[in-house]
Amino acid sequence: MNIHFYKYQGAGNDFVIIDNRDGSIQLTTGQVAFLCDRRFGIGADGLMLLQSLSGADFEMIYYNADGNESTMCGNGGRCIAAFANHLGIVTAEMNFKAIDGMHQATILPFSVVSLHMQDVHSIQFEEGYTILNTGSPHYVKNVADPAMVDVFKEGRAIRNEAIFQPKGINVNFVSEDESGLKIRTYERGVEDETLACGTGVTAAAIASVKEATGTFNIPVKAMGGNLSVSFEKKTKDTAGHIILTGPATLVFEGNIAI
Repeated sequence: MNIHFYKYQGAGNDFVIIDNRDGSIQLTTGQVAFLCDRRFGIGADGLMLLQSLSGADFEMIYYNADGNESTMCGNGGRCIAAFANHLGIVTAEMNFKAIDGMHQATILPFSVVSLHMQDVHSIQFEEGYTILNTGSPHYVKNVADPAMVDVFKEGRAIRNEAIFQPKGINVNFVSEDESGLKIRTYERGVEDETLACGTGVTAAAIASVKEATGTFNIPVKAMGGNLSVSFEKKTKDTAGHIILTGPATLVFEGNIAI
């Protein structure tokens, strides 16, 4: 099977994207893992299929680099929105379905895309860390300097703690100063650090205001670039009107036989 693919990245979080509106592409777990492999395949943190869906501009099907279909990917959502615009099937505004429900996205100037995320209905505050689900489950740990953390070792240990099994949890190490947040993330499914994680950035921004209520706009510096998260908190342990904004750009396109 010959596949025409596109490679996109959002703040260094990179994805293989395939136009599957005709439904002709059916990939196995092994084939997805191969395409995402950085040595033997194209190389990516994940793979997405853009599919037709009645009642929406398109549907986003997302797979982690290990080949398994996964929960919501925020940067992936922004990248597939840019891809849909590139294909000409949408203009600047669009609505699409992902695994966690409907999302609205907007194409902004300079290859920037904003994405409306799902509301957060529960925030678990613990000593030194916060747990919440922003489309994917996240553990947000406050640290003095993310640059000094062994993200692979510490992130992997937390991700595999028994309390988070059987599916595990994404782990974020976050610091804050007058310029905003700095973050590094260990992603389950990739099983390594990624240069950015959209749902992780979203989780970190919401966790950073702790139990405060109000309207917020938090800049976040990931390893691969800068993003921002705006949201509203009407209660201490919920958040709504969440918008993730940042770059989403086409890297290259090509063909591969599998």
